[in-house]
Amino acid sequence: MLDELVQRVRDHRPRTLECDRGFPEAAVLVPVTRSPEPELVLTLRASGLSTHGGEVAFPGGRRDPDDRDLVHTALREAQEEVGLPPGLVEVIGPLSQLVSRYGIKVTPIVGLVPDFVEYQPNDGEIAAVFSVPLEFFRQDPREVTHRIDYQGQSWYVPSYRYGDYRIWGLTAIIVVELVNLLFDDADIRLQEPPPSFIKLS
Repeated sequence: MLDELVQRVRDHRPRTLECDRGFPEAAVLVPVTRSPEPELVLTLRASGLSTHGGEVAFPGGRRDPDDRDLVHTALREAQEEVGLPPGLVEVIGPLSQLVSRYGIKVTPIVGLVPDFVEYQPNDGEIAAVFSVPLEFFRQDPREVTHRIDYQGQSWYVPSYRYGDYRIWGLTAIIVVELVNLLFDDADIRLQEPPPSFIKLS
């Protein structure tokens, strides 16, 4: 599965966003464990943070002026937030860029990581580090669907429940792109409502 994932991400042509030069940029690392049953590594952000507090997210943050590129941003932030040494990450490639609800252009960077890493969360930013098997998302076990209207278009974004964690919003959109890329039978569509979606008149 990992070889397939690597090839598909490298062959992928992600969507890029043309934004004003002054648009703030950020990058997140999408860590996939190098294991027989690959897992996604996610974080639960500390509840006291001013943005995304108490939410599940990939490690990442804003680009610093000293960052060489957005890959550097993602690796630096992952090291700062969860103690992941950049040398342990095999960078595969980017997924499509997104704009967060705070008006920040976010670039996800997929990377392979060993499955034996002992993460060290930065207590000021991260409440927990956990992992979810990629296979979990394959059948789209969504708990609910959120409709997000953006630039005249509606997006139907799944919200997943994994143990005590709720995976939704920007993080869920990134997960869906990766899962659709890896599994031909996933076919999770964000631009049309699922059969279970209830439209309120």
